[in-house]
Amino acid sequence: MRSRAPARLPQQAEKGRAAVTETTIITPEQAQQWAERFRTLISDLTAEVSAVIVGMEDVVRSTLIALVAGGHVLLEGMPGLGKTLLVRTLSDALDLSFSRIQFTPDLMPADITGTTVLWEKPGGEREFVFQPGPVFANVVLADEINRATPKTQSALLEAMQEHSVTVAGQTRCLEEPFLVFATQNPIDLEGTYPLPEAQLDRFLFKLRVDYPSLDELHEIMNRTTGHQVACARKVATRDELLALGPVVRQVAVAKHVQDFALQIVLATHPDNEGTPEPVKRFVSFGSSPRGAQALLLSGKVRALMDGRFNVARDDIKASANAALRHRMIPNFEGLAERIDPDTLVAEAVATAEARCEKDVPV
Repeated sequence: MRSRAPARLPQQAEKGRAAVTETTIITPEQAQQWAERFRTLISDLTAEVSAVIVGMEDVVRSTLIALVAGGHVLLEGMPGLGKTLLVRTLSDALDLSFSRIQFTPDLMPADITGTTVLWEKPGGEREFVFQPGPVFANVVLADEINRATPKTQSALLEAMQEHSVTVAGQTRCLEEPFLVFATQNPIDLEGTYPLPEAQLDRFLFKLRVDYPSLDELHEIMNRTTGHQVACARKVATRDELLALGPVVRQVAVAKHVQDFALQIVLATHPDNEGTPEPVKRFVSFGSSPRGAQALLLSGKVRALMDGRFNVARDDIKASANAALRHRMIPNFEGLAERIDPDTLVAEAVATAEARCEKDVPV
């Protein structure tokens, strides 16, 4: 796999060929070609990441899905499990600019977005010059994001939603693609500030990073304590990654599949008719429409990963936990009982399946 030449998307394989846009009409033959090329490219990326990262297959796959879909990711796990290395490896394999922000209680918004400074020219003349902050990168790692104050956390809100920042009354656009990968510790509560619901909702996925198995630990030791250091080579460019976006949005979604995704989201609302009892009991607020967008966009990417140009219900189900676990806000009883949000998501999926059982089968 590592000796294979990097895959090239159709419009880049032939010089002068027009790029696909969201309004381009794709024939069935072209759709199959795009799906196969997409699958090859993702396979190359997965191979390069796996050359550095041991295990975490589901996390790597979900991270690649969010990357292609243009969504931000919240990684939750204990320190030392490779979250930072995963993000850095992805940026290396795609030749994207990378920056890391270590969030601490004394971090200020200007430390993230940048600030204007008084600059003296060689002739003695002075002027105010904008110094960009670390947010001006393609891939931004917000390490331990919940250690910063809400004021500092809010500095990322505009950047994550609008892909721009406003400093001193002037709005500056961020270079595309712009992706935030944030990490947080699930049990380290002292000195932390919980992320507000508005910011949680801006993450396409929330992924859990678990401890490696015994075999994976052996492989980690072999790779990290030996004389050779694994590294990822570039298999795609920034322009190739950007070209995937319009292709993803061209993937067909049948009405019964879209209805299935929407029924899942509706089943997360405690006040909705037909909502499962555990959701009514333990949830204060359900998913916003962004949850449905996350399900459909990630479903389209999963379909292309499997070489298909149409979304199936299984694609929606596969992304349900990652797309909704952070969008179901528990009430006091849910917090007291330490209810696993994945259990509530499973209840919502089961309810949606029951409602859609008369639809066209997968």
